[in-house]
Amino acid sequence: MTALEKATGDVVLKFEPFVLHVLCQELQDAQLLHSVAIDSGFRNSGITIGRGGKIMMAVRSTHCLEVPLSHKGKLMVSEEYIEFLIHVANRKMEENA
Repeated sequence: MTALEKATGDVVLKFEPFVLHVLCQELQDAQLLHSVAIDSGFRNSGITIGRGGKIMMAVRSTHCLEVPLSHKGKLMVSEEYIEFLIHVANRKMEENA
């Protein structure tokens, strides 16, 4: 709260979820891993193929959180709400594990 009170610009609480990048030898390996990731609840997972033919599988969850707290130095939310957001972010961190 002390840091927020001293802020002069915009402050955002941001939580980004787990991401695992796996370099795959074959497209069918990436497709199998993609299916497993999706079935396990990692809905933002995907496959990319680079110019050089590198096949990359990214396992990503949807547990993100981004909430503005202050704007131009003015706190826009209550301390109680910030405590609630911290609880939510910590729960998401536990889900990452």
